[in-house]
Amino acid sequence: MISELQFLVGLGLAIFSVGVVGFLTRRNGLIALMCLELMLNGVNLCLVSFSRHHGNAEGSALVLLIVLVAAAEAALALSLFVSLYRQSGSVELDDFRLLKG
Repeated sequence: MISELQFLVGLGLAIFSVGVVGFLTRRNGLIALMCLELMLNGVNLCLVSFSRHHGNAEGSALVLLIVLVAAAEAALALSLFVSLYRQSGSVELDDFRLLKG
């Protein structure tokens, strides 16, 4: 029988894997940003699962730190995408060369 920890870690690995495949195959900046968020959520799920299994709160504290960094990263990336869209009319990752001063 599969335990709860094994299920949650497997789910976290699946979410992380979908994020990695999407990040490496898509050229759209917004899709790449969402895939990066999927990877972070997969890691967060594993951290919370291990933290709960071992009965301590260190994993949950790390999750809060990761969520804080992810929010800052999303705000910065979205501002770059707005600038890229104003310059080129698309948010393709290949067009970031156009933002060079």
